[in-house]
Amino acid sequence: MPATNQEQSLFHADEKLIEWMRDIRRTIHQHPELANEEHHTQRFICEKLQELGIPFRTEGLHTGVVASLEPFVSEDQSSNCVALRADLDALPVDEKTGLGFASKLPGRMHACGHDGHVAMLLGAAAMLQHVELPGRVILLFQPAEESGKGALAMIEDGAFAGVQAIYAGHIDRHFKVGQIAAEPGLICAYTDKFEIKVCGRGGHAARPHETIDAIVVASLLVMSIQTLVSREINPSYPTVVSVGRFRGGSAYNVIAEEAVLEGTIRATHPEIRAQIIDGLERMVRAMDGLYNAKTTIHFRDGLPPVINHPFAARLARKAAKKIVGPEGVVKQRHPSLGGEDFAYYLQKVPGCLVRFGAGHPELPNTPAHSPYFDFDEGVLPIGAAFLAEVAWQTLQQKDIFATPVGGYSPAMNQPDPLSKEGKK
Repeated sequence: MPATNQEQSLFHADEKLIEWMRDIRRTIHQHPELANEEHHTQRFICEKLQELGIPFRTEGLHTGVVASLEPFVSEDQSSNCVALRADLDALPVDEKTGLGFASKLPGRMHACGHDGHVAMLLGAAAMLQHVELPGRVILLFQPAEESGKGALAMIEDGAFAGVQAIYAGHIDRHFKVGQIAAEPGLICAYTDKFEIKVCGRGGHAARPHETIDAIVVASLLVMSIQTLVSREINPSYPTVVSVGRFRGGSAYNVIAEEAVLEGTIRATHPEIRAQIIDGLERMVRAMDGLYNAKTTIHFRDGLPPVINHPFAARLARKAAKKIVGPEGVVKQRHPSLGGEDFAYYLQKVPGCLVRFGAGHPELPNTPAHSPYFDFDEGVLPIGAAFLAEVAWQTLQQKDIFATPVGGYSPAMNQPDPLSKEGKK
């Protein structure tokens, strides 16, 4: 829970605001919408912004919303501009939580906490209204995070114009309520996709010697791929290669002529990412040579990594201490291998994506994207106060607005990913 030194912050939620945020979260939870279908959510956010008297626009943003809190300072300072972002979309999941406010739409569920993110950002907006801001705060209500396309659309549609720094938070069951993690450097992985097509020679299942069995070759590839990480990658760097889909065959008594594998690469270093790609290509060539198949592999770039700016992360930790106290500021010890399109904003300006602890001893530790996912709503006032505080802290600074961004920023004190030192 929030620390006793919370009064050091200008921002806190009273019971009325907490109840308001809880109602927002639950209403959105009952009406989940998939990427680029968030029409009800968009209207609901606009209604809440109207309640607060905060100007907003939706024109050209499809299902997104951008709102603005204006500064109370002289014009030479008012050009400073910080953005706070919340994602809106749900997942194609049938909810099984049994909650009284469970999804009303079959096959649709807020199973990643985005309903909470919206409630927090609206709560932060309500708090920021009561202070004289030394700069502008842009509120980005972004659709389509789960598809990986929402952030780019917001940037291309002009919602990001003028922003000089940006922050967001994500609910995380691995931390308890009252904990916030704000780390510099890479905190979310590259997320790439691959597709392997194995072409053999089909035939009767009773005469396999006359065929080249595409399913056998593809199966051997699946097993070989498992050795890429376990035997070729430095274990100091979290890396995953997973085959998630295997398609092949048309009948029980026909040896398949073709099989298709689809999978994902999750890497936390560009050199390891390249090493995995090279390894997959090498395995495909080897299988062709061993089994006379004709195999092709295609890669599709996924999301870039989320690389928190060191200065922004420092400001985020400072803000977090004011909200949850020093004991509540914890480390995210390993990068997440999940993807986040917040990365696209961080390629443009300094910023930081933090983790809001949302676990509770009485709630099952259910992973995100599960039909049983839920979180402790005690995180809502903490996340809202943090977002308000970090915007306030950042607008007091000058250096961050002249800080370069871009490029790879590896996590601190990690060895060379290709080093073989330390082997015994």
